[in-house]
Amino acid sequence: MPKILIIEDEAAIRRVLVKILSEESDTYTVEEAEDGLAGMDKLKKDDFDLVLCDIKMPKMDGVEVLEATKKIKPETPIVMISGHGDLDTAVNTMRLGAYDYISKPPDLNRLLNTVRNALDRKELVVENKILKKKVSKKYEMIGESDSISQIKDMIDKVALTDARVLITGPNGTGKELVAHWLHEKSDRVKGPMIEVNCAAIPSELIESELFGHVKGAFTSANKDRAGKFEAANGGTIFLDEIGDMSLSAQAKVLRALQESRIQRVGSDKDIKVDVRVVAATNKNLKKEIEEGKFREDLYHRLAVILIKVPALNERRDDIPLLVNHFANKIADEQGTAQKSFSDKAIKLLQNYDWTGNIRELRNVVERLIILGGAEVSEQDVKLFASK
Repeated sequence: MPKILIIEDEAAIRRVLVKILSEESDTYTVEEAEDGLAGMDKLKKDDFDLVLCDIKMPKMDGVEVLEATKKIKPETPIVMISGHGDLDTAVNTMRLGAYDYISKPPDLNRLLNTVRNALDRKELVVENKILKKKVSKKYEMIGESDSISQIKDMIDKVALTDARVLITGPNGTGKELVAHWLHEKSDRVKGPMIEVNCAAIPSELIESELFGHVKGAFTSANKDRAGKFEAANGGTIFLDEIGDMSLSAQAKVLRALQESRIQRVGSDKDIKVDVRVVAATNKNLKKEIEEGKFREDLYHRLAVILIKVPALNERRDDIPLLVNHFANKIADEQGTAQKSFSDKAIKLLQNYDWTGNIRELRNVVERLIILGGAEVSEQDVKLFASK
């Protein structure tokens, strides 16, 4: 049931607004406040789906109410009520975040349309926030060990900057989760997150994949094509397994980082790009530099911030949490009842040598859920989790 707050110092106007809204729908809950201070007191104590707020009021005017509300309840739509002499101010409040304004005396159709549209918008905002939480849960980082807590703290500090990040760690440790969290906690979250697995693309195609090409650049280039850097414009590009990138492609990536410009293969035309680069590797890049396989200047461009993701064997305290997380997730995916693991089963899993890291643990948990008993036992682990 939508809750509407009317902040208006003229009792007659309040009565008119309450009457109009009550006659429009018996599902509206309408509360009143006689001035800005009283209105802010209600807003701090309760959630409202819409606020109708007068501009000129004693103690605290409508502009002050609008600015204060946007700080504590930014998703709440506010419709300003303006007298004839307040129109310029009412228009300016739109720049400050007001949803709309209505003039005194309120026109019936104009008021009801504005209220309905504002309530619809609030509903969409709430739905989008719920959806965003669901999307974010896909990349949830599970763990409370010191190493994982340090990574989460570093992400919080780094995400809001445009600093380039190099994520290191063995295969299967979750480096891509770190990259996604950096993007989702950044100001670039509304932009794209483009992933490129440098190890999966043949060396002769990597430059075209990253920077695009023009028609005729090579035999199969039958039309112009944008690359991943252009696709990531305004967002983040994640260069996974960058240690496998060819030296010629590394040189072009270096130029893109230095100048924020790229050239499509076969073209000499510069294209400006606004991209945050996050890279990851399972290789020791300093060793690769010594062997002439990786450019030192590119390494220093990428490694402004270094985040090392530990192997699962280095964070065994997180295994109970990970097992529970995977067990619940697998049950949801398969539409089956959730299975629990006995304490002895968990203990045995904590003592395994997880060479495949979290990816291997996830596979083992799925196998145990399929083949194990109603509660996965120590014996189930011995039978079905052996390597």
